Amino acid sequence: MKRLIFRSKEPIVRLTKYFPNSFRNAIAAARTCYSASGIVDDGKITEADYRIAETVYQAGHHTVYQHGYFQFALENVSRQFIWSFLHSHPFYNSEQVSQRYVKIKKDGFLTPPLASDALTIYERTIRQQTDCYRRLSDLLKPDVERAYFDRFPARQKNREAYGLDITRKAREVARYVMPVATFAYLYHTISGLTLMRYYRLCQQADVPTEQRLVVGKMVDELRRIDPDYERILEEPIPQMQTPEYRFFQTLDQKNPLSLGFIREFDADLGDLSSKLVDWKIRQESVLASSIREVMGLPKSAISDHFAIELVMNPGKNPLFGESLNMTMHDKLTRTLNHVSYSFRRKLSHTADSQDQRHRTTPASRPILHRHISEGPDYITPPLIEQNPKALRLYQETMEKTWDSINRLREMGTREEFALYLLPNAVSVRYTQSADLLSLRHKYAMRICYNAQEEIWRLSLEEIRQIREINPLIGSYLIPPCGLRQLSDIRPFCPEGERFCGERVWTYPLDRFRRFI
Repeated sequence: MKRLIFRSKEPIVRLTKYFPNSFRNAIAAARTCYSASGIVDDGKITEADYRIAETVYQAGHHTVYQHGYFQFALENVSRQFIWSFLHSHPFYNSEQVSQRYVKIKKDGFLTPPLASDALTIYERTIRQQTDCYRRLSDLLKPDVERAYFDRFPARQKNREAYGLDITRKAREVARYVMPVATFAYLYHTISGLTLMRYYRLCQQADVPTEQRLVVGKMVDELRRIDPDYERILEEPIPQMQTPEYRFFQTLDQKNPLSLGFIREFDADLGDLSSKLVDWKIRQESVLASSIREVMGLPKSAISDHFAIELVMNPGKNPLFGESLNMTMHDKLTRTLNHVSYSFRRKLSHTADSQDQRHRTTPASRPILHRHISEGPDYITPPLIEQNPKALRLYQETMEKTWDSINRLREMGTREEFALYLLPNAVSVRYTQSADLLSLRHKYAMRICYNAQEEIWRLSLEEIRQIREINPLIGSYLIPPCGLRQLSDIRPFCPEGERFCGERVWTYPLDRFRRFI
């Protein structure tokens, strides 16, 4: 497979940990299903074994290929690639460098294989964004400092000791201006099956060039340590054969449809960032019935209200106060799977990258280049909105960024390359649907005052809407400190030295407010 090399540093892919002989083990697992003499080991492979591996694969019996796991260390990969590809599914685990806490380096950006004027425009825009990031960090520090010591008045006696905390809070907001071309490094762990799926789909939108390059290197590592995978490894689907590409060829490409979509979507949202658009009509009664089914009790023995309290109230279900999330393993708490909600959402690329890590709350995330219109379209954090000088700088930089993207497009630059300049703040629109079991855990994590501000605000919007239609369920969608307080687990805040400074467990939802 031909690989285009970027002008920036080459992506680094290292296989750091793996299951040895995983292909042989997959065959042993397949044979064990039909073994009358117990477990089949993963010894020497015969030609008959290879035929088993191939026929099992072709028949779609793929669970045997999930026994082997591979941990990759990835460096010099873009945030756009991580958002669009690596984290777009539930079957992975990642730990990546945080833009909230780690200062972004001047040379830490992907540069596509551009030339001449296109390269000049691209690099100049990166410099403008980086300069704005630095200046915003400085401009916002006084506002952050005031808010910080309002929250922690006792710490004013030793102000110097908390300078790094304040700097990080300012960076957290300043990063909105940085491009999705910004490099990240991470550990990324997947099964052999997921890696095969990566390879087959590595030419889909939005970043096919980077995907082909990085996934190609991952597969090279697989071939190096276990060449038997060649028996079943399928080549990538050509981009022209992907369903999205084929459909787009039927459209009038001269007619920009994205602006109409954006207006339609935003008009439906109104003043909200996330709108509850669908839910099951008998949520609470179905939940109560399923709880009685687990317990083997008739309705005469336990009312709907008491049944829901039994599961949702941490005073009766102390598992919610535990740090280890065991709700998917507990028989009673699994009943929350029967309740579900759908939200139409608009948030920034950077906030969605946080939300995306909750892998059991899936969403129909977009082909991003289909959402980008000619005019700037981005989210502005409240901390910037209330600072006139910072806001003016932020808006000017956004205007320059979109101007550069438009110029690159007019010059015929490939969409995937031009859109690496999109800022973290770019608006992302989609629908998310999830069951209550998964949403409850996500909300607990994201309405903690230590959570990133935008996703915190979005989660509060959603909880308020759930409370309107399902008040009993919604009353227990609270942060970890509230759950632990009801469970009588001390300390109420599980964050230790990262305590947010607020007695949030005492607050009703309408008192939840944050500036930083």
